[in-house]
Amino acid sequence: MVIRTPVVFIHGAWLHARSWESWTARFAGHGYAACAPGWPGEAPTAREARERPEAVPDLGLDDLTEHFAEVVRSFEVPPVIVGHSVGGLVAQHLIGARLGQAAVAIAPAPINGIALHTGPGSADETSRAPVLLSPRRFREVFANAAGPGEAERLYDSYAVPVPRRLLDDLGCAGRPRRTGALVDTGNTGRGPLLLVSGQEDLLVPDVVTRTVYKEYGDSTALTDLKQFADRGHSLVVDSGWRFVADHVLGWLDRRGVRPTGPGPGRH
Repeated sequence: MVIRTPVVFIHGAWLHARSWESWTARFAGHGYAACAPGWPGEAPTAREARERPEAVPDLGLDDLTEHFAEVVRSFEVPPVIVGHSVGGLVAQHLIGARLGQAAVAIAPAPINGIALHTGPGSADETSRAPVLLSPRRFREVFANAAGPGEAERLYDSYAVPVPRRLLDDLGCAGRPRRTGALVDTGNTGRGPLLLVSGQEDLLVPDVVTRTVYKEYGDSTALTDLKQFADRGHSLVVDSGWRFVADHVLGWLDRRGVRPTGPGPGRH
């Protein structure tokens, strides 16, 4: 019996799970069992989430990590975990807990004591309402490496509000960062990890991802870094997404992760 290797995609802040639709099709075409489950309580579409921001669950970083840990544990075969932004931070937690066979963290929210870009927030920092970027702000800080027309299309298709509790947990607006942002970078028993950055990223600058990479230097577990020139935080969803996806597919192959493998009892 041959079974397909699962790949779990975890989106980050200000994007809907459908932002992975091109990736899931690409990975499925290469033989993987790809899925993008979304965050707990996520609206079916980005437009619905923007129209009813009050319905966005008040999630924190621990909620997301526990949710995706359950998703990953549900597979018979340990999956590959691919996360963007906050999803990249969650992916590092899960691979550190040996819940996947490999992980990819793309423009990941920074870990441990690494300085966090404050990012775009709300004018009213006392409000507990979810934070939604305006189309203009989305274009300026999220899709800054895309053209105005593409940025507008990405916003319409994928932009969603983010729970303020999650932003607080990440240390935005100068708040203390939650322990959920701490990662054991010295873990030697985890699977391979690929860190990816866009060199024009304004939300998670390339220097932040490079600093994270250096933190893993004391571990004998495999950690790789790939930097993409002229790419912003939208590198997983804008017109250049395929270059990033294909690099990840190639990296998995080089690290011995295959899209299919023997089933139980046939290892």
